[in-house]
Amino acid sequence: MRLLPLDGELILASGAAFSASVTAWDPNCSAGSLALFRDPGRFLWHDPSLWHSEDAVRGLFSVDAERVPCRHDDVVFPPATSFRVGLGPGTRTVRSVSALGQTFTRDDDLAAFLASRAGRLRFHGPGALHVVPEACADPSGCVCGNDEELPWVCAALLQPLGGRCPAVACRDALQPEGQCCNLCGAIISLTHGAAFDLEQYRARLLRTFLLPEYQRLQVAVSKVRRTQRVREAAGPGPDTEIQVVLAEAEPGGGGATRLAQDILADIAENGEALGILSATVRESGSPVMGGSVAGLDGPGHRAAIPGVVAAALLLAVLLAVFLVVLLRRAGRLRWSRGEDAAPAPTGPPLGFDNPVFDSAGFADSKQRPPAPQPDAGTTSLSYFINPLFAGQEVEA
Repeated sequence: MRLLPLDGELILASGAAFSASVTAWDPNCSAGSLALFRDPGRFLWHDPSLWHSEDAVRGLFSVDAERVPCRHDDVVFPPATSFRVGLGPGTRTVRSVSALGQTFTRDDDLAAFLASRAGRLRFHGPGALHVVPEACADPSGCVCGNDEELPWVCAALLQPLGGRCPAVACRDALQPEGQCCNLCGAIISLTHGAAFDLEQYRARLLRTFLLPEYQRLQVAVSKVRRTQRVREAAGPGPDTEIQVVLAEAEPGGGGATRLAQDILADIAENGEALGILSATVRESGSPVMGGSVAGLDGPGHRAAIPGVVAAALLLAVLLAVFLVVLLRRAGRLRWSRGEDAAPAPTGPPLGFDNPVFDSAGFADSKQRPPAPQPDAGTTSLSYFINPLFAGQEVEA
């Protein structure tokens, strides 16, 4: 009889097979099914879903770049467990690495372990892993340092989704620094002085503002590098800032906007004591109820709105003109001038004169032609004389 240890493992070469059988068959057991061993090299250092932070707190989250070990983090692979992780391309540096019951804080010791048989079985790939035992000594926090690794982090995170970010449910979505995809909510950027303490401010937000009414919000607070775009827009200033991300799990409630205003009001009142020098906020747009953001914000949708308005105005004008003509023909619409109101003449109506030419000079120079006689074959007695034409032209 061969016994396998409880804490052991079987390492099979490529193409190898493993089988086991018993001489006595238990009729209560099923026939079993085919077991397929998955690729042991599929686990990557850059995959955020494989890491868990001991500092995780309900209501707080980390941007994607900070979901994998940062420059000042301690990396722990639990003892009495088997693991194999691909380092991928590039170089990553952490504060310490604990594996197989050992903690490596010196780069030489870690390099010797990685070159050993046990190290090669557990860490593979072209990348390099280093340790620098330096803690973050700045009370205002330290930058994670994973900016260059963010493309690989995003590739690993989005691989199950086909490499594409999921659709967002709001217009003008935001992309925080260190985040792979856009999100709905608000981003507050803070500049600070020497008195600012990142951990104390994170605890203040959690204690003061993450109330039950904001339970659908997630908050991330960290120090990030200011992008070139921000530096050009804001002018000269520090290279880093504090980023407060208010992410809405269900857009439409307006919780991020209200919470951002509450935080800004608190900064206006207590900013000096907290060591905060300035604060700016960016907010995502209104939620999208059905359809896509691109479809609702596209040029075709914007152009259709003024087109519909213009068509409605044109239809209203045409309808008004039609009603005026119809009422005049029916004899129900008449108008007259107050100064011309006089008893109607007993003879045939002579229409009306154009007041522009009722001047004495014009009356003396041009004699008004005789009015034509009404035609007995028609029932209309309305006509007007145009004084722009000479008398001989009228008579002709």
